[in-house]
Amino acid sequence: MGEWDAWIGREEVRHDRVDRGLVARWCATLDRDPPTDDTAPQGLHWCLGLPDAPTGALGPDGHPQRSDAPDAFLPPVPLPRRMWAASAVRFHAPLPLDAAITRRSRIAAITTKQGASGTLVFVDLAHETHSGETLLVSETQSLVYRAAAPAGAALVPPPPGTARFDAAAWTLVRTIEPAPPLLFRYSALTFNSHRIHYDLAYATGEEGYRGLVVHGPLTASLLLDLARRHRGDNGLATFRFRGTSPAVAGEPLHLALREDAGALVLGAFAADGRQIMDATA
Repeated sequence: MGEWDAWIGREEVRHDRVDRGLVARWCATLDRDPPTDDTAPQGLHWCLGLPDAPTGALGPDGHPQRSDAPDAFLPPVPLPRRMWAASAVRFHAPLPLDAAITRRSRIAAITTKQGASGTLVFVDLAHETHSGETLLVSETQSLVYRAAAPAGAALVPPPPGTARFDAAAWTLVRTIEPAPPLLFRYSALTFNSHRIHYDLAYATGEEGYRGLVVHGPLTASLLLDLARRHRGDNGLATFRFRGTSPAVAGEPLHLALREDAGALVLGAFAADGRQIMDATA
């Protein structure tokens, strides 16, 4: 039996609405035009059915405090650092504008592993987003909890090296420099108060990052938008991503796409070619 087995199978249900104002703010954040029909962009489900803990119930990192109360959803893993490591998404139908939605979440698995940085606890969440009886989006989301950075450890990621990202192997490449206002807007869209995205002193001094950290789902959203530029709105049936290294605000971020036997291979890279995220669609 694992330490967290009692949490496996716990469920949470949240209700929300696909608001036109939310869609407009999402498109403004990503510097794109809104869809021309009455549907929302793919990826907007990450803004729906969000945890809404009171400010007074937030922990030192800005996430809701962890609790072993019977009605708590996520397990109270004592490791202080948390990140969204990966997701596997299936788009069953477009999100209709103005639709009421229900998001059902279940803890599917909890796994403890030993990594180079110490103990890691992975929590897999199974989410389903419905409008009435219609399943719109299903997703398996993987969270990882990690130990604090050792005292005196080098900040991560390492400073940019002398190598350069090679665009030759990619069909479409878009390069941006995610600035703090972009991070702020994405945090607001997703009601994410994790301090690594806006509090530089905390990000560097407490969690050991070299700068403000670009949200993993923000990078994933930018890759989804790159796919939209290639295939149009609501053009994907599936999307998988895995974070491989942090992206730092204010530094070049290369978003890349290529076709592979009818599927899409996508990636995000730092200026020196360090891979930040790999994805398929």
